[in-house]
Amino acid sequence: MEDRVEVFLGDTAQITCMFTVSDSPDDVIIQWYMITKTNVRLRIYYGDSTMQVVDQGGQFTDKISVNGNGKSSEVVLTIRDVTLEDELEFICQVNGLSAGNEEGHTMLKVFESPDHPIIEGVHSGISVSNENPSKIGSCEAKNGYPRPNITWYRNQSPLQNTPGKVSVVTLVTKESSGLYTVQSDLHLNVVKEDKDSLFYCEVSYLVPGGTKMTETNKINITVHYPTTSLDVWVESPKGRVKEGDTVEVHCRADGNPQPPFTFMHNMEEMKSELNVLVLKDVTRLSNGNITCTALDLDTYEETQGNTELFVDYLDLAILIPKDTHVMAQGEELMATCNALSSLPTHTEWFKKGEKVAEGHTLTLKDAVFDMMGTYVCMVKVPSLEGLETSGSLHVLVQGPPEIKESADTVLEESTEKSLNLSCHARGYPTPVITWSSSDESQILKEVSHRQTEDGVLSVVRVKVTSDITAYCNASNDHGTDSISFSIKAIVQTTLSAPSTTVTTPLAPVTVVAPVTTVNPVTPPKRVKKGL
Repeated sequence: MEDRVEVFLGDTAQITCMFTVSDSPDDVIIQWYMITKTNVRLRIYYGDSTMQVVDQGGQFTDKISVNGNGKSSEVVLTIRDVTLEDELEFICQVNGLSAGNEEGHTMLKVFESPDHPIIEGVHSGISVSNENPSKIGSCEAKNGYPRPNITWYRNQSPLQNTPGKVSVVTLVTKESSGLYTVQSDLHLNVVKEDKDSLFYCEVSYLVPGGTKMTETNKINITVHYPTTSLDVWVESPKGRVKEGDTVEVHCRADGNPQPPFTFMHNMEEMKSELNVLVLKDVTRLSNGNITCTALDLDTYEETQGNTELFVDYLDLAILIPKDTHVMAQGEELMATCNALSSLPTHTEWFKKGEKVAEGHTLTLKDAVFDMMGTYVCMVKVPSLEGLETSGSLHVLVQGPPEIKESADTVLEESTEKSLNLSCHARGYPTPVITWSSSDESQILKEVSHRQTEDGVLSVVRVKVTSDITAYCNASNDHGTDSISFSIKAIVQTTLSAPSTTVTTPLAPVTVVAPVTTVNPVTPPKRVKKGL
């Protein structure tokens, strides 16, 4: 007989008994016995060549059967629906009468695989400063038989009980079903490196013919460890800081959890929110040291870190000459534009939106009226977007008035219509414009008068009644200039149509239809006046 037969709970077990009898097999008696938990030997079956009987009143009365009898050399005891109570020693006794008695023993072993193990880590943080091992988590394997074993692992390395460092506490519970539930608690003296460690359990249990192992999920724990250094940096803006920016300074400790921070800016304590220091509208006076101090609430030790803040700047542009500069015709002007900056600058000059020069110096040679106007110098820091300043210089050129030549000095217009005449005089001091006409009864009404960059522009309205010449006169301290506008009046005429005679049977009737001929409206004839 086999020493042991192994089956899963609820399966069918078969125990084989093989024998050899020298006498006639008809005289062989087969009896099966069991050894109870209290070590009592009880018969459960009797069989010979004439009868096979299962003993009544026992735990196996309704669940066993025997194949074969004394006539064969092999009998098999079959136990159906095996329970944990069936895990007993079974004896096969063969009585050969004159050949004597022999018996064999087999141990029936019953197995049940546990449920998939469950692991749960602690939810609170664990401090590295705890003197005794702290609980890391619990692992549980339910409903196994025989009792499962639990082994804890940290990063694939098994953990064994080590006094003062590792403690594994195991609780074994035998359920009413007879199955075992094993709970294992891991206690550990954690170190900072455990913040990245993975913990899990391995459950090993016996099965028919061998051993199986099952692993739980891996868990990570929260480790609390003291701060040893701080990292302080300007989070915003990225890159260089310029005047007017809002600066965010962040502080981060290498400990866990993050301790409370205190910020100092140039030895002055600053208010912060959520461990962030915000400095609004910074200037170059904001330059200096920013210190972050962390307080360990367990040891009350302080740790400091710092960073330097440097604010780039660009002063207002300084122009020489500044504001308004008056120069005589033919003179030369050299204007400069500079702005003090912490970084290299680039300067450009603009007039009416168009670039006229590049660099810190603007040179105007042999001054003429065309050079009059406003010049804007733009100073920028190429390496830092948004850092720029500007200034303006208004240039005036002294000289006698100069009326800009007009293409509309000789015009034609229908009588009783009005037209506008424009006169633009350049020069400085600003010329005074007066209007006159060849018709003393004609009043020239000025409808617009405005200053320009280089002089003045006057517009008058003339009502055409007859041929007329209008004069624009410009004068200042340096001289005069004038221009005339010759306007030819076009008179509209009405012509009579010839008579038309229509003859009817009654009497002749004469119809006279007036026809009006109007000259077509054409733009004024423009004749350039020679100077």
